[in-house]
Amino acid sequence: VEVVESGGDLVEPGGSMRLSCAAYGLTGGSYSMSWHRQVMGKEREFVAAITSAGHNRNYAESVKGRFTIFGDNMKKLMWMQMDSLKSEDTAVYYCELRYYGQSYWGQGTQVTVDT
Repeated sequence: VEVVESGGDLVEPGGSMRLSCAAYGLTGGSYSMSWHRQVMGKEREFVAAITSAGHNRNYAESVKGRFTIFGDNMKKLMWMQMDSLKSEDTAVYYCELRYYGQSYWGQGTQVTVDT
């Protein structure tokens, strides 16, 4: 099983960005995917999550109303649309896949919000 993120970049405050996450090697069954982020020297924090059926979405309070998570169950893809970005959103964003009780992480993608 492999998880790969993409889409991180530099954007100005107030701008938008979309991150992608792809899961490879799944052989069926349900799973959940989530985004987390980490600033150097701080704990990794939860951002948003979605179940494979797409019925349940959860967001951290700090991103509610600004970030939207959505996925394609057939293609094992997940995206997070980030709008109204703030400097405090700057971090390395990681995708986590939870599958049959195991947790798989991507390598992370850098998001920088700055002028």
